Amino acid sequence: MNSSAPPPSLTASVDGEVLSRMVRTDQLVVVRRSVLSAIPINVVLSFTATLVALNSGKAFEGLSWLLLSLVVNGLRSYASRLPFAPSPGVATESGVAVSARARPVDWHLRLAAGMAVLSGCVWALIPLLCSGYSSPQAVFYLTVVCGISAGSVTYGAAYALVPISFITPALLSVVGCLVYAGGFDNLALAAIVLLYLAALARSALQSEKAFREGSRLKNEATALAVQLRQVHALSLDATQQLAFRASHDSLTGLLNREGFTEAATLHIASPDGRQQGLLLLDLDGFKAVNDAFGHKVGDRVLQDVAGWLRRELGDMQAILGRWGGDEFAVLYTLREERQAPTAIAQALIRSISFATAHYGGHLGVSIGIAVTDDAEIADMISFADEALYEAKRTGRNRFQVFDTALNQRLATRRDVERDLLHAIEARAIGVWYQPIMACDGHEVHSLEALMRWNHPRHGYISPEEVIFAAANTGLAEPLLRHLVDEVCRGMRQLEAVGSGLAGVPIAINVSPREMAQLAVDDIVLGLLKSRGIAPRRLQIEITEEVALDTHATRSRLSALSAAGVAIVVDDFGVGYSSLASLRSEYVRQVKIDRSFILGLSSSPGNVVLVDAIVQLGRSLNIQVVAEGVETQAELDALRALGCKLVQGYHLARPAPLADVTAWDVARLLLLAPAPVSAA
Repeated sequence: MNSSAPPPSLTASVDGEVLSRMVRTDQLVVVRRSVLSAIPINVVLSFTATLVALNSGKAFEGLSWLLLSLVVNGLRSYASRLPFAPSPGVATESGVAVSARARPVDWHLRLAAGMAVLSGCVWALIPLLCSGYSSPQAVFYLTVVCGISAGSVTYGAAYALVPISFITPALLSVVGCLVYAGGFDNLALAAIVLLYLAALARSALQSEKAFREGSRLKNEATALAVQLRQVHALSLDATQQLAFRASHDSLTGLLNREGFTEAATLHIASPDGRQQGLLLLDLDGFKAVNDAFGHKVGDRVLQDVAGWLRRELGDMQAILGRWGGDEFAVLYTLREERQAPTAIAQALIRSISFATAHYGGHLGVSIGIAVTDDAEIADMISFADEALYEAKRTGRNRFQVFDTALNQRLATRRDVERDLLHAIEARAIGVWYQPIMACDGHEVHSLEALMRWNHPRHGYISPEEVIFAAANTGLAEPLLRHLVDEVCRGMRQLEAVGSGLAGVPIAINVSPREMAQLAVDDIVLGLLKSRGIAPRRLQIEITEEVALDTHATRSRLSALSAAGVAIVVDDFGVGYSSLASLRSEYVRQVKIDRSFILGLSSSPGNVVLVDAIVQLGRSLNIQVVAEGVETQAELDALRALGCKLVQGYHLARPAPLADVTAWDVARLLLLAPAPVSAA
């Protein structure tokens, strides 16, 4: 699944260009507010100046100047309300007029400065009302002009260009009139006004600098706070994603093994008097999908199965999980009769094909069921897993409920797993041997080593159960080493007693799981070398799918074959890759599955199949063994077909090495010609 990037760390500062745009926006907003606040004062002073002009007999000049002042103030008020385009990355406060189509901030700042120049020029015309500051009203006008100039600097602290643009025309007009009037007093006053202009300009610049620094700090803090909230939100989201990924399967979105176990534990921890049903589902034939169509299609099938489970069980409030590989788990509370686990299992088996038909084939599903009202989830999983194993063993595409018999088998399996290591160390797991004979019954071609363990509580344990227990407990390699070592010891014993079987090869079975997970070539060849046994004396029996399995498996088989170990394909004919397995360069022998030998003399179809295998083996120079021969009629039929090698209870049963040696001695005595009596 795709993985998201980690949350970004908190940066030490905000981008300088973005911060500058934020400050400029603050300047424009404050300048506009200042202008709108100052205009009423400007209007009041304009009316006052006009009244003084009227009183002094300058009615026309006063009214004309007032009209001009009102027009300019109106324009400034209108310009201060125009929307502006927000700068990229800058968020404006509420109540501020903005528009993406409007002019940018810097243009509006220049407009505000231009409007200030225009307003300043209006106040620069005051000399028209007081005869160039020479009339008795000059002191009043001079006071008003200097006062409004000081006020503009106070109101325009955010952007110095606006107050400077306003005061410069007005105060220079005063200076010009005073210089024109002449006289020491006027010239001194003109100098003071110039000094006043410089002081106001310097104050405006300092105020703007202070404002910009304050705005920068404010915006930086605001941006960092926003960034911190974003990082916090991303961290929370990342934490939630990590928690989700830790408990969910990335491919299907269902709970994974850990997540399902945790959710199921919480679910059954709140008992309500009802039983809990647990279903373990395993897809039948999924490996063939991966092999035939590729893993991408296999992943799609798993996703479809997950969606199918959600649809089929959506109204049951069930906990769904992918238990691993192509196994899925379902836990729910039994609330209605129609929700009986067997009914649910039957419905799932009927509908699974519709969920997986898109790739061109149909899968089945085997289901193990456990129903209880007091067991812990770990026990329920064990129960359902045992039932699933039984369902697959007895035919697949069916369900099995965990019952008393399975409970006993589970107890046996747990004892086997617990006692296996001790049995290996104590050499309690032994090897029996079954001969493979020439079809005429006169010659022992080889021996097959069969694992035997007589458990102190449960009696003889089948080899399949021992291998399964070894895989579950991590003892597969010690078990394989023990069995190979037992075979090597048997070879030495045959040599020591001078048995006629001392030179025959001995075959040992290696399971698909062992071949896939263990370095079988290194283990076997290493033990043969340490025991001084020639590799040609050992044969390795594998199933036909192992012969075509992964590249690693094929390389192990090739290494064994190159060293002289013969590779035998067991149970030939029942796998999906039968003919393909014969093309492997390392296969030296195949054993026809006993299902084809049973009743061979009365089964024309099996006769045709066996004959085809025998002829194919002869063409490929591969030995063919018919296993499971239990009657003389079957043996006669095989002889008629030209099968050279046979194995089965009719010829010899598996037995300890000493018994097999005694059997061979007795057999040879029977075959020996009777002594000729002297005449």
